[in-house]
Amino acid sequence: MIRRSRCRRDPRPRAKLSDSPVSDTRFSPPVTTPRSPEEDGGPANTEDGGPANTGARWPLPEETFWSESTDPHGVSPGELTEPQKAVKDEPPQAQPEPQQQAEPPKRKRDPYLDNVKFVLIALVVVGHSLVPTLSADSSRALYIFIYTFHMPLFVLISGYLSRNFWNSNAKTNKLVDTFLVPYVIVEVGYAALRFGLGQKWSLTIIDPAWLNWYLLALLFWRLSTPVWKRMKHPVPVAVAIYLFAGFSQIEGDFSMDRFFGLMPFFVIGLVMQPEHFEMLNRRWIKIVSAVTILCAAAVAIVIAPRSPLGPFYFKSSFQDLDLSWWMGLGVRTGLLVCALAMCFAVLALVPRGETWFSDLGTRTLYCYLLHGIPVLIAKDQGWLELPWLHGPLGVLAISFSCFALAIVLCLPETRTVFKWVLEPRLTWLYRRPSRS
Repeated sequence: MIRRSRCRRDPRPRAKLSDSPVSDTRFSPPVTTPRSPEEDGGPANTEDGGPANTGARWPLPEETFWSESTDPHGVSPGELTEPQKAVKDEPPQAQPEPQQQAEPPKRKRDPYLDNVKFVLIALVVVGHSLVPTLSADSSRALYIFIYTFHMPLFVLISGYLSRNFWNSNAKTNKLVDTFLVPYVIVEVGYAALRFGLGQKWSLTIIDPAWLNWYLLALLFWRLSTPVWKRMKHPVPVAVAIYLFAGFSQIEGDFSMDRFFGLMPFFVIGLVMQPEHFEMLNRRWIKIVSAVTILCAAAVAIVIAPRSPLGPFYFKSSFQDLDLSWWMGLGVRTGLLVCALAMCFAVLALVPRGETWFSDLGTRTLYCYLLHGIPVLIAKDQGWLELPWLHGPLGVLAISFSCFALAIVLCLPETRTVFKWVLEPRLTWLYRRPSRS
């Protein structure tokens, strides 16, 4: 007798698929919850460079992050559908290029300050070339006239251009690229030049030689910029430091004497705004400025035979000038007022539009650091001590020659030759800025 086996029925109740919140894992793939980029530390990458398929797409920093082999709509490479397989072997059709956004127009450089800088750098060359002829009253008068305002105005412009200096990594790198490295190179170069001209070898990096003081002083002024910008009344504080610095015999190491002596002009430039320069563009101010310049020239002619030159360098202490403390404070105060009056007068009279020397004013660094070479050679050879140069005609000859030299040293060809020395690109020295 054949017994028929009965299939025992599972006494456990079977849940309906519609009643279960989760499907049976034996018949459906496991469900994976997409993780956010914040949980994974960023979008994960597939082996071909694209983001892994998570079933959801988050914003990426750049659309080019997706590789060509990754479908941005959620299908991973290798999981092509049937229609896609049919189209896969067909030659790709040219895709229309996305419409590129128009780049914003580049901001045109304002030629006004470039005009000012070229006039000032030409006066720097003239002032250094007049030294061998200072025994003549005409040369001495022009020398006093120039030194009353030309470096104070240069420092003021430098302060104005340093207002946003610390807001840019590229500008901050210039503390080394266009200050420290050129400073060392120029110091060594001028020491070698003096030695080649028969003088004793002398090289002291901490005590800048001749015109190199400006690079070091400007470095420390810019390092102090954040302090001045946080003060409520920076100009009165800078003036007070300038006046009381005369009581101390500050040495020239690291240009500390000039750093304190010209400090008010840098701070005034820091607090100036574009509207302050526009105020100087009024007709009546231009008339007053012209009168101021003429009066200053007349005063320089009158005081030239008996006036000492020490106060016009903005670095000597009261003791070095053989002045009492009250006379010293009076001289420093009067010189500060006169220098500021002449600075604003020159700013009012310099052309504001494009001129033939506007482009030259963009390369004044080269003229400043290189003009000492021909001037030192001319002094050593006695070319600036000829008898006919000690007079008004000689002053005109020196002035015109120095303006021509300034033009040559500000040409783009000069920059091309010396850029690797005076403006080195030390990109290997800095860390790359982190990408947000």
